[in-house]
Amino acid sequence: MDDPESRFTRMYDTYYRRVLAYALTHAEPHTAEDIVSETFLIAWRRLGDVRDPALPWLLGTARNLVRKQYDHGRRGRVLAERIRTLTTPQDLAAWDVAEHVVERDVALAAIAGLPERDLEVLALVNWHGLEPRQAARVLGCTSAAFFVRLHRARRRLTRALEQNPAPRSAVSRVAERATS
Repeated sequence: MDDPESRFTRMYDTYYRRVLAYALTHAEPHTAEDIVSETFLIAWRRLGDVRDPALPWLLGTARNLVRKQYDHGRRGRVLAERIRTLTTPQDLAAWDVAEHVVERDVALAAIAGLPERDLEVLALVNWHGLEPRQAARVLGCTSAAFFVRLHRARRRLTRALEQNPAPRSAVSRVAERATS
């Protein structure tokens, strides 16, 4: 078993960027840095409570810190704006911008109409890459409750995509990727 300092250093090196990415979806860059710093400070103080993998615990802590800093409305606007403007490196590598501009517009229009709770559920799984049981720990709910939330969020996203007047082929491709 590692000594506490080595374990913390490895945890920090492994998860810093992912915790920062999560914080950036909820806050301005300077505030996100503060949230990440405080998250790891709490992790150091409560290292014995942090189970492997540590990411769900770290994101849950970061989420609690975000909630302390922002009222519900402000947090929702920041989250929605960040999700609308960010793409993952995998997205950038896989997409030919000219070919997929319609798909991106379709997806962004659908996302723009979703409530904050749906955005967060979808972001934890699709953007941050957490397994549903890990995402449930972040939100502080049971796995069963998270699966229900995820199912409902995906259903609302599918409905929003189906209401888009864009060509059906673009809507179908986006819906298939968003709900898988």
